[in-house]
Amino acid sequence: MTSPEAPQQDSAPQRLEDLKPKMKLTGTVKKVELFGAFVDVGVGRDGLIHISKLSNRPVTKVEDIVKEGDQVTVWVRNADPRTGRIDLTLVEPSALDWDEIKPGKVYPGKVVKIERFGAFVDIGAERPGLVHISELATYRVEEVTEIVKQGQDVEVKVLGVDPRKRQIKLSMKSVDVYEEEPEEPEEAPLTAMQIALRKAQADSQQSKKGRQKQRDDRGRQDQEDIFSRTLANKRK
Repeated sequence: MTSPEAPQQDSAPQRLEDLKPKMKLTGTVKKVELFGAFVDVGVGRDGLIHISKLSNRPVTKVEDIVKEGDQVTVWVRNADPRTGRIDLTLVEPSALDWDEIKPGKVYPGKVVKIERFGAFVDIGAERPGLVHISELATYRVEEVTEIVKQGQDVEVKVLGVDPRKRQIKLSMKSVDVYEEEPEEPEEAPLTAMQIALRKAQADSQQSKKGRQKQRDDRGRQDQEDIFSRTLANKRK
């Protein structure tokens, strides 16, 4: 599974409060029940692997997977210091949970399957996402293999995610426009001389506008006087 955030072996915790979701641990199976197995991970309280978390496949008998005394590698699903409950799993969790996959984000991934209509890319989620053939490049693509090959490392941008349907829509052609524009540097504070200069320029501009308005007003008045005299002469 490809992801920059893939779970790594963590240093052995000493307290229940040190346990975090997705933390990878080693432990010893202390007790087997019909509903799961209890594992000592060294924090003074055994954690439970529910039977549904023993394998990706359905399990009908716990002893088919683990037995008392077995050394196992587990991952923390949840740890509650208040109740002392520790939930574990033998199934390696996805690096990206569904609520962590956000539209607009760019992830590194690996092409895991090629279809006529697009390519499936593993970004570390529960399921690979689909890059539709129309999202492979900015130009029309006739064959998916023109752009990508199975096993190829790529960067993809999330267009949409549907946790209920377990679907992730990805794009390769949109990756280039993902980068944010650099912020413009803030202007340095003006000196007293610069402030005075700008004020003088503004006053000068305002003065020019005032003189222009006076000339325009005089021009309109002159035109009105000429028009009035012309009408008077015609009446005579």
